[in-house]
Amino acid sequence: MKRSLAFITLAAFAVAISFAAPYKAELKIASSTSLSHTYNAGAQYFAKLVTERSGGRITFKLYPDGQLGKGERELLEAIQQGSIDMYVGSTGPLGGFAPSVQILDIPFLFRDYVHVDKVLDGPIGQALLADLDKVQMKGLAFWENGFRNLTNSKKVIKTPEDAKGLKIRTMENPVHIQAWKTAGVNPTPMAWGEVYGALQQGVIDGQENPVAVILQVKVYEVQKQLALTQHVYSPAVLIMSARRWNQLPKEDQEIILQAAREGAAYQRKLGRDNEEQMLAELQKNGVTVTRDVNKEAWVAAMKPAFESFSAQFGKDKIDAILNTK
Repeated sequence: MKRSLAFITLAAFAVAISFAAPYKAELKIASSTSLSHTYNAGAQYFAKLVTERSGGRITFKLYPDGQLGKGERELLEAIQQGSIDMYVGSTGPLGGFAPSVQILDIPFLFRDYVHVDKVLDGPIGQALLADLDKVQMKGLAFWENGFRNLTNSKKVIKTPEDAKGLKIRTMENPVHIQAWKTAGVNPTPMAWGEVYGALQQGVIDGQENPVAVILQVKVYEVQKQLALTQHVYSPAVLIMSARRWNQLPKEDQEIILQAAREGAAYQRKLGRDNEEQMLAELQKNGVTVTRDVNKEAWVAAMKPAFESFSAQFGKDKIDAILNTK
């Protein structure tokens, strides 16, 4: 009798599992940029792929413009705590959580976009994403912010000498700060949400960002000089809270990972294809675009900082990036 009851209980349990409801969720994706930014266009594309491939079980709600946090650091803290499910944004503040990622912020590390893709999508990039596991984050894929360029309200800039002494807003990133100091510029770390007002009031003389950001945030309203220094390649990253990631069934994790990689290719192409058009739009709004920047002079000015970068990250790791073909 006891054996029969045990069998019936096990059978009932098995039936209950077989009829268990499939995993369903609405996930929050947060960014600090405007809805028109390529981050959010990429996020919408990614969300569409996941929703379709999960049969509608997983849906998303997008929160752009810093709706869930004033700056990217605040959003990353919320990811750690599990109060936000996903983040798409620059890697600038990420080094405060996972220092190894700061190696990507070294000036003039990348030759071009082909080099970027081979590094970020290859073993080096995957190892850096895996480091986020240690800080309650799941790195899904590197997306793109772009090559950073310098704007200011004072003058045409071609060389570090031209920029000497200017107060330039940088991200709260020690690698960026050190590089600018070495070049004789006065770096001023500041949360992105405060930058437009500081430029408008003359608290700072300039800022540095990819072309897409300069256009979409309307920096041209308060800055009329743009130098295409391309001094740093700035990756972006799509991250999920480890708490939420660990709740997902294995099959859904695979769906999300694959969609994140496809979203990366889509989002990168979107920004790269439109860069010349964006520069033309800036010029229409009165911005002087300086293309003949003396990059050799900038490299030479920042070179003394490379010794400390080698000590911090390891010369072998820097060389591995530089030598990726």
